[in-house]
Amino acid sequence: MNKILILNTGGTFNKKYCEISGTLKVLEDNSNIELIVKKAFRNNLNLDIKGILYKDSLAINDINRKEILKNLNSYKKIIIIHGTDTMDMTAHFLANKIKKDQTIVLTGAMHPFSIDVLEAVANFSISLSFLNQDNKTGVYIGMHGLVKEYTKIKKNKKLGMFECQK
Repeated sequence: MNKILILNTGGTFNKKYCEISGTLKVLEDNSNIELIVKKAFRNNLNLDIKGILYKDSLAINDINRKEILKNLNSYKKIIIIHGTDTMDMTAHFLANKIKKDQTIVLTGAMHPFSIDVLEAVANFSISLSFLNQDNKTGVYIGMHGLVKEYTKIKKNKKLGMFECQK
């Protein structure tokens, strides 16, 4: 079984409320992912967890996306933890640049892990399950019970959730 890469770029998944400043800060570590893997999966997975960027997705640009791409080379199955505001842009950027045998699922959370653990765990779990069950290749988004090709799922900002495109 090949290892699955969990590439953490930050986003709301990594945000924590800072009592001193009264703001949400993107943590520069992989502690939330490591906690999910330890508690929900009992470390019963063949994973490499790697953190880069640690940014809110609104701050991610094409230079950062090239860095993301550079980190995908030796893996066939990848989950990218990404902020929800621009994950579709990153998915689009990666779609024609990845290897033909790669499967990538971008996931994240609308609510910070430190405030709502359940959403992050659910989104991570469904993305991981998709990679373990399916032999499809390409770029997908895994959010709110759905894992769909990146062109077929969209963030509905009015409803605060991801939904299938019509």
